[in-house]
Amino acid sequence: MPKTESKTKRKTKKAEKLVRVTLVKSPIGYELSQKRTVRALGLRKLNQTVEHKDSATLRGMLAKVSHLLQVEE
Repeated sequence: MPKTESKTKRKTKKAEKLVRVTLVKSPIGYELSQKRTVRALGLRKLNQTVEHKDSATLRGMLAKVSHLLQVEE
């Protein structure tokens, strides 16, 4: 029997883009859902910066609380 190629194709890894997010305004006084979104992003203190992999889900979260954040790509 001749050798056949595997049915599953290997995906090549791309360089994943990172997004740097900084909390520049306090979520105090905003809706609970916005406070929870900031917390879910991993931000707990003012001027704290975190990095996340760029994705559609992340972009939606950033859009929801864009008035509280500074975003660098």
